Amino acid sequence: MADGKERKDIYPGLEVDIVLKQDQRTGKTTRGVVKDLLTKSPKHPHGIKVRLEDGQVGRVKQTYA
Repeated sequence: MADGKERKDIYPGLEVDIVLKQDQRTGKTTRGVVKDLLTKSPKHPHGIKVRLEDGQVGRVKQTYA
């Protein structure tokens, strides 16, 4: 399990917990499967931004490989 801050740890098909934009204040996470990686840089301090297969977008907080 990774913390989602490095792009190399995230890939399509991976199950992850993300924080949606509207949940950033509370830290509530949403679980889903990665469809697309939206962050281009190799690292991001708040987590790599992804789009889930259901279309939701947020930053990865936890991965389940």
